[in-house]
Amino acid sequence: MAQTDTKKIFFENLSGAGKAIAVLTSGGDAQGMNAAVRAVVRMGLYVGAKVYFIREGYQGMVDGGENIKEATWESVSSMLQVGGTVIGSARCKEFRTHEGRLKAAFNLVKLGITNLCVIGGDGSLTGANLFREEWSGLLTELVEQGSLEPQSVQTYSALHIVGMVGSIDNDFCGTDMTIGTDSALHRIIEVVDAIMTTAQSHQRTFVLEVMGRHCGYLALVSALACGADWVLIPEMPPDDGWEEKMCEKLSATRSRGTRLNIIIVAEGAIDRHGKAITSSYVKDNRAEMKRLNIIIVAEGAIDGNNKPITTDSIKDLVVKRLGFDTRVTILGHVQRGGTPSAFDRILASRMGVEAVLALLETTANTPACVVSLCGNQSVRLPLLECVQMTQEVQKAMDEKKFEEAVKLRGRSFQNNLKTYKLLAHRKPESELPHSNFNVAVLNVGAPAAGMNAAVRSAVRVGISEGHKMFAVSDGFEGFYKGQIKEIKWADVGGWTGQGGSLLGTKRTLPAKHVGKIAEQMRTHNINALLVIGGFEALESLLQLYEARATHPEFCIPMCMLPATISNNVPGSDLTIGADTALNAIVETCDRIKQSASGTKRRVFIIETMGGYCGYLATVAGLAAGADAAYIYEEPFDIRDLQANVEHLTEKMKTSIQRGLVLRNENCNDNYTTDFIYQLYTEEGKGVFDCRKNVLGHMQQGGAPSPFDRNFGTKISAKAMQWVSKKLLETFRQGRVFANSEDSCCLLGMRRRALIFQPVVQLKERTDFVHRIPKEQWWLKLRPLMKILAKYKTSYDVSDSGQLEHVVHSIPRDSDASVAM
Repeated sequence: MAQTDTKKIFFENLSGAGKAIAVLTSGGDAQGMNAAVRAVVRMGLYVGAKVYFIREGYQGMVDGGENIKEATWESVSSMLQVGGTVIGSARCKEFRTHEGRLKAAFNLVKLGITNLCVIGGDGSLTGANLFREEWSGLLTELVEQGSLEPQSVQTYSALHIVGMVGSIDNDFCGTDMTIGTDSALHRIIEVVDAIMTTAQSHQRTFVLEVMGRHCGYLALVSALACGADWVLIPEMPPDDGWEEKMCEKLSATRSRGTRLNIIIVAEGAIDRHGKAITSSYVKDNRAEMKRLNIIIVAEGAIDGNNKPITTDSIKDLVVKRLGFDTRVTILGHVQRGGTPSAFDRILASRMGVEAVLALLETTANTPACVVSLCGNQSVRLPLLECVQMTQEVQKAMDEKKFEEAVKLRGRSFQNNLKTYKLLAHRKPESELPHSNFNVAVLNVGAPAAGMNAAVRSAVRVGISEGHKMFAVSDGFEGFYKGQIKEIKWADVGGWTGQGGSLLGTKRTLPAKHVGKIAEQMRTHNINALLVIGGFEALESLLQLYEARATHPEFCIPMCMLPATISNNVPGSDLTIGADTALNAIVETCDRIKQSASGTKRRVFIIETMGGYCGYLATVAGLAAGADAAYIYEEPFDIRDLQANVEHLTEKMKTSIQRGLVLRNENCNDNYTTDFIYQLYTEEGKGVFDCRKNVLGHMQQGGAPSPFDRNFGTKISAKAMQWVSKKLLETFRQGRVFANSEDSCCLLGMRRRALIFQPVVQLKERTDFVHRIPKEQWWLKLRPLMKILAKYKTSYDVSDSGQLEHVVHSIPRDSDASVAM
C-alpha cells in the first residue's frame, strides 16, 4: 500500500535489539489495559526487543519465577476486546518495603530487564519512580550480598520507567483521559438510560451512586451525558440550604410534565458542615412531581465542611420533603467491568506504542515519564510533576480550597463543570438578560448520534444568554417552507440520550432557495444561525456566505458544528456522531469474530460506511484488531490484495485462527466487497474460509455514546457563546450586520484546541469531488494498525513528543479531551 515520506522508524533507527522491556498492570483494573499490554508487546517485538509479562503487578515482580514470562506475538491475541487485565493486578504491601524492592530488582536483573512499562494509577506510578531512584543502590546491595556479579551494576546501571495511567476515575493530572474512563462512562450511561424507562413508568425518583474515589469526573460527565438535574461531587460541595434548592428544582421540573427524577450521588458526599448526605436522605422527601429529574452524586462527594454526601441521605431528603417514591441504585464494580469502548482501545493502543518509543529514546538522565493525552495528541510528561500535581488537588480539597481544586483538575474539568451549570440550572425569567436577538438552529445532512445533545445545549445556552431560540425542521428544505417555530427550555428536556435528529434533517442545499430562505429570515427576524451537520452543512454555509452579496439577510453571525458519522469535515479532527458509529462497528466486529469461536481458520470481510473517507474503516480496524483496512485515501492494487492474502495464510499457520478485513464502501470502484470476498475465498482455499458482512445503516443508529453526547453538548455551548459575542459586536444602529469572513465560521477540534475557522478559508483544504479534507490526521494511525497486525511498515514518529511540563502542556484555549 502507498506510504507517505515521513520520519520513519525501522530497526536501523530506533532499534530495540538487545533491550528487554517488561510490562505490568498494577492497582485497580480498568477496561483497555489489555489493549495497552498488547500494544507494548507487539511494538516491542516489532523493534526487536524482548518483552516480558509481569503477572499480578508488583507482587509478581517481587515473587519472580513464573510470574515473569517472556511474551510472544500470539500470547496477546484475542485480548483486545477483553475487559480488566489478563496478566492480573494486585496491591502489594511487600513492594512498599526496601526488602521487597530488593527482591524485585534481583528478579529483573536476572532476566536483563531494565525497561519497565507500568500501567496503573498514581500510587503504582509513584512506586515505580521510587524503584527507579533506588535502582543503583539496590544493585550495589545485591552485589554486596553476593546475589549479583559486580559487572551487573555497570551492565544494568539504569532502570528506565514509562507510565500509562489506567484508572476509571480519571483523577490523574496531566492527561485529559485515563485508560478505562470512557468505558466506565459507557457502563454508567447504559444504566441511567435503562433506569429512565422504568422510572418514567412509575413516576419514580432514582438516586444513583457512581465511583471515582476523590474525583468527581465520572459523576460530572455522566450528569452532562444524561441531562442530570443535580450532581454532587467532591470538588464542588453544595452551599448551605442546598437541600431546599434541590427539592425546589425537582418540584419545578416535574411540574412541567416529566414523570421521573434521577439523582446521581458521589460515594462519600458531605455537606458544608461535614454532615453525611446519604442516598436514603433523599428518599424521604417526595411531593407530586411530573417531570424527569436526574441528580448525580459522585463517589467521594463532600460538602464545604468535608462531610460526606451519600445516596441514602439524598433518598431520605427527597422522600421527606417531596414525598416521591424513591429508589437507590449503587452501580459499584459494574463500572469497572465489561468490554472496553472503541475510545479506550484506541487510546490504549496509541499510548502503548508511544510508551515503547519513549523507552527506546530514554537515556540514563531522562526522568521517568507518563504517556498522556492532550486534546487529540499523545504527549510525554514527567511522572513526578504529574504525581505532585495530583497530590496538590487532594491537599486543596482537604484545606477546603475547592475552587483551586477544580482548577488543578484541569481545563477539561472546569469546562465540564461550567457547561453543566449552564444547562442544568435555569435562571428565573427576571434574572435572564434580554438581548432581543433571535437565533435559529437546524440540522443539515444525514443524521448523526449526538445532534440532539448539541441542539439541547444550543437552545438552553441561548435562552440563558437572553436570546429567543427558533428550531427549523428538516434542514434548509424546512427553512424555505417556513417550518420554523420558537423552542423553549423544557422542549429539549431528555434530548441528550436520543439518537438521530429530532428536529429532522435533509441533504437539501440552500443555493436554489436563497430568496425564500431570506424571506423567512425577514419574517422571523433571524439574527444568527447555528447549523449542525456534516459536509452538506459546510457547503450550505459557503453558499449562504456567497449569497450575502445579494441578500443582506445573510449578513449575520453563522456558525457550523461538524456532525457526521463519516468524520469527513475539514477544519475538525473529530465530528459529532463518529464515536457512536465506531462503537457500533467495533461491537459488531467483536460479535462476528466470536461467532467463529470453535470454527478453525475463518476470515471476515466487513464493509463500513463513510463515503470516500476511510476514518471509520481505519480507526475501527485499529480498535477491533483488523488485519487490513482498504480505504480510498490509500490506493491499493491486486498485488496489495495478494500480499494481504499471503499474510493471512501465514498467520493461520500459528495459533491465531481468525482474520478481520475492513473495507470502506467507496475505497475502489472495481475492488468491491464482493470481489475481495471472492478473491480471499479462492486464494485461501485449503487454509481458511471467508464470510462477508455489510454493516449498513446500523452505524448511523442507536443512542449516542457518552463521548458524542458530551462533545455535542460542549462545542454547542461554546458556539452559542461565540454567537452571542458576535451579535453584540455586529449590532449597529438597531440591526445586526456581519459580512466579514470571521462571522461565518466552523467550530472544530484541531490537535489540542477548539478553534473557530472561517468557512471560506477551509475551501482550499477541501476535496469537494470526494467530500473529504485534503489532509487527515488519522492517516498516521494506519501504520500503527499494520504494525499491530504484524506487517513490516514504516512508522511516522514526527509527532512523538519531546518531554513537556505539566503546567505548559495544555494551551490557553484548549478544552482538554474536548469531548470528555
